[in-house]
Amino acid sequence: MPIVTLTTDFGWQDHYLAMIKGAMLCEHPQLNIIDITHGIQNYDIVQAAFLFRNAWPSFPTGAIHLISVNDYYASEKRFLATGHQGHYFIAPDNGLLSLIFGELPQLIYELDYDANGAFPLREAYARAVGHLAHGKPLLEIGLPAQNVQQRITLQPVISNSQIRGSITYIDNYENAITNVHKSLFDKVGGQRKFSLFFKRHAPIRHLSRDYHDVPVGDPLCFFNAAGFLEIAINMGKAGSLLGLKVDDNIQIDFHS
Repeated sequence: MPIVTLTTDFGWQDHYLAMIKGAMLCEHPQLNIIDITHGIQNYDIVQAAFLFRNAWPSFPTGAIHLISVNDYYASEKRFLATGHQGHYFIAPDNGLLSLIFGELPQLIYELDYDANGAFPLREAYARAVGHLAHGKPLLEIGLPAQNVQQRITLQPVISNSQIRGSITYIDNYENAITNVHKSLFDKVGGQRKFSLFFKRHAPIRHLSRDYHDVPVGDPLCFFNAAGFLEIAINMGKAGSLLGLKVDDNIQIDFHS
């Protein structure tokens, strides 16, 4: 039973999601369709890439991943398919793939569809999912895509004793996730002590193991399951209580 994951900004109240699911099931009635999320902020491909990037590696090899966000702002309304590490990915040509992978996969194909249809992405996506679910080769899904759109995400700025990063996501618990990965933290900081500055709050100077490492109501920071530095409050909402928002700057100073 082929696995198909869906990540979209469609929400749940409209009929668009059901239309695409129904069209995919017409192509292959035995699909195992898994919803990753349909709560992406409208048109926000950066948020979509962040959430999807942390979810897809948990699925078994051979899974087909459809990421449908901000479709009609895609370059020339193109839709793409590619493979990576034994998985398949279908997305609009709007920079999503570059945000997900960093470096684009070598082989990317452009999907064929009727641009004059009432809801063309339904046809493009359903046909592509059906093609892959029936075990047909990726290289036969369409023509090789040229000049695929790319987007660059904001990266931390580093020096010998400092990392300047930013908040990239506020989750459902209002934990603030930064773009500072543990590998970068270890590379710059080594075994030195640190101070994490954000807004005008007192700095955090200790890495916790989990949310309950500090008393209830106290702020903390730790590296989450994806390896990124996270600012949180034990049993509280860091976003609201600390005034943290996406794109806010954070600074880590290392010292002896």
